[in-house]
Amino acid sequence: DALIRRNLETGKARGVTLTLTSFILKAVAQALLEHPHFNASLDPAAGELIVKRHVHLGVAVATPRGLVVPVIRDVDRKPVLELQRELGALASRVREGKATLEDLRGGTFTVTNIGALGGTGAIPIINYPEVAILGVARGREEPVVREGTVVPRLLLPLSLTFDHRVADGADGARFASAIVGRLEHPDALLLGL
Repeated sequence: DALIRRNLETGKARGVTLTLTSFILKAVAQALLEHPHFNASLDPAAGELIVKRHVHLGVAVATPRGLVVPVIRDVDRKPVLELQRELGALASRVREGKATLEDLRGGTFTVTNIGALGGTGAIPIINYPEVAILGVARGREEPVVREGTVVPRLLLPLSLTFDHRVADGADGARFASAIVGRLEHPDALLLGL
């Protein structure tokens, strides 16, 4: 908690309000490096899985014209603060109808966060030609028992949808666990802020 508070203050001092989404993007990017078959696309004609060398994350943005998915490039190589800046700029361009074609293509994996809209759960649909998508619902503080003591904890419902031609349930569980592990211990996500 103190680490996160300190980094939120650092971000604010640099003119950026950090959101949970930027931390989720960083956690997903790091987990994709360990589980590259989720950072891929399927070539149905050739019947081949094309594993991507770069991590370009699509982020679903609700607009009056419907859902639009702009892409933040090289998420694995950027600090959380830079991701937040890019996310804010991209979302603004999309909502204003000023997104370029380059803003909207090249994604390797998508994150859709319905939590800001009050959503408590969802089963997202894969953004073709990608092979997986992560849905994030509204986080809520709930009482949790830790070492025999009831303490408040943020619970964040996540839902991973993936193409079972690429991975099975065990692979999906390991990938989801890699994401959750990073979110439960965000100190590594904050290195280099």
